[in-house]
Amino acid sequence: MDAPIAASLHSSKPAPCNDVGGLPSNGVVSTIQFHSSGATPFSSAEPTLGRHLARRLVQIGVSDVFSVPGDFNLTLLDHLIAEPGLNLIGCCNELNAGYAADGYARARGVGACVATFTVGGLSILNAIAGAYSENLPVICIVGGPNSNDYGTNRILHHTIGLPDFSQELHCFRSVTCYQAVVNNLEDAHEFIDTAISTALKESKPVYISISCNLPAIPHPTFSCEPVPFSLSPKLSNQMGLETAVDAAVEFLNKAVKPVIVGGPKLRAAKACDAFVQLADACGYAFAVMPSAKGLVPEDHPHFIGTYWGAVSTAFCAEIVESADAYLFVGPIFNDYSSVGYSLLLKKEKAIIVQTDRVIIGDGPTFGCVLMKDFLIALGKRLKPNATAYENYHRIFVPDGHPLKSEPNEALRVNVLFQHIQKMLSAETAIVAETGDSWFNCQKLKLPKGCGYEFQMQYGSIGWSVGATLGYAQALPDKRVIACIGDGSFQMTAQDVSTMIRCGQKSIIFLINNGGYTIEVEIHDGPYNVIKNWNYTALVDAIHNGEGNCWTTKVRCEEELIEAIKNATEAKKDCLCFIEVIVHKDDTSKELLEWGSRVSAANSRPPNPR
Repeated sequence: MDAPIAASLHSSKPAPCNDVGGLPSNGVVSTIQFHSSGATPFSSAEPTLGRHLARRLVQIGVSDVFSVPGDFNLTLLDHLIAEPGLNLIGCCNELNAGYAADGYARARGVGACVATFTVGGLSILNAIAGAYSENLPVICIVGGPNSNDYGTNRILHHTIGLPDFSQELHCFRSVTCYQAVVNNLEDAHEFIDTAISTALKESKPVYISISCNLPAIPHPTFSCEPVPFSLSPKLSNQMGLETAVDAAVEFLNKAVKPVIVGGPKLRAAKACDAFVQLADACGYAFAVMPSAKGLVPEDHPHFIGTYWGAVSTAFCAEIVESADAYLFVGPIFNDYSSVGYSLLLKKEKAIIVQTDRVIIGDGPTFGCVLMKDFLIALGKRLKPNATAYENYHRIFVPDGHPLKSEPNEALRVNVLFQHIQKMLSAETAIVAETGDSWFNCQKLKLPKGCGYEFQMQYGSIGWSVGATLGYAQALPDKRVIACIGDGSFQMTAQDVSTMIRCGQKSIIFLINNGGYTIEVEIHDGPYNVIKNWNYTALVDAIHNGEGNCWTTKVRCEEELIEAIKNATEAKKDCLCFIEVIVHKDDTSKELLEWGSRVSAANSRPPNPR
């Protein structure tokens, strides 16, 4: 389905121009005329487009906006700065600003970023695509061309040199659920409010382009304080809900050892609490898919771990795949989460609950049934059945401890994560970068209240630097522990600078193994070897004596213990950057297994014609 698009575009003929390189005559295309040149002083209380947008962002829960200035968005940024409830955070590049808005949305429920036209917009596009894949409402705002330039044959800077400069809009159509091109004040109020409310309702990013000459101009449509949104909740079809629950109850109550598996769409459906209520009511063993880690409490008595096929946490796959009925809630089955399409699941045993649809085995499908409503109603009807959990309890063997390190022995990755486990509490959050950190962090046992984020669906390396910035800014009372590989860090390292400027106190473990390890395990080659950096010296140079930042390099367990002690005690109010030197072949067994299966899936020959 095509995403809705709102635009105030003129289709009139190109404006006449008497001089080469001169301005088009006023009145033909323009809707706004300026009476003075230079910056116009403004009050944050003036009824302007800029103030309205700023107030809307504050109302929906945004108190920090991540931005990169450019000539098309400067006036808009002035108005965002003038809003007392907003903090404008300048990032080093647009990609990281987008990743920061992604991380912020994970913590706050919505995020916002601002870039300039095309050169900024296309740079931020990759981050917005990632937010779309993760069902995150991010308001992406771009400062657009002067309203007088629409419908002319003028060629503008920051474009690809054609009079048609709609390329940015075309790109954003595929990765946002709504696009608004605001180049007319008459329509601006409607377009901005529709875009923001759509992001909240759909839990997806939206794109808003605002002509650079409009933010500072008062207009009657903005004369009243914006009325807070009252978004009508989606409703289940009551008859469909009842029928779906009846079918699911019959399916599950006759099973001997049913299980529940939570997926990443629990967040977008706002059904995490309903999922836990269902688990409490029925007593089934329950697991999560890897991208749902952190969405439900792992201290629940019937939690059995992460279900990820052949690379699941210990004994979890055995229980899930041997069940005679499994209830998957909000799953995403892609080649990564299915370990190269190798899950040992049978469709006829599965109930799949999506955001607004329920599929019962090989049988009926019920639409217009909301996940949250379904889970609550189902929990009231299921017979308690703890058989699967009892089986898990019988076969479970506690994890062994890594072999004790010899004095000054080279640090092993499993030893590193043994110590990271001890750092976790309700006051911390884990951000796991794409790569081997996916697998090592999945094995961490999260205490109640501990946050956990990673980007499973899109898997963009480098995401975690910006996401750490955004998440830490959204939840300043939590200390973020970021686990980042050296290859990923080289993509987006600059915004460690922004973390220092913002006074953040995250702990970054830079795992230096000399290359793109996850890609080595999928398909090795010389292209997976990267130039080694002196990472601590780089961060010291970024620090440059301004703000609170502490760096260290560790090569053995003794040095790691001392570094963690410093980071959590003497340097607890600093951004702490710990470079961990490990062997290039020191990877988790899960990555080895996963990589071989994904490689096999990628290498399938073409189907015969």
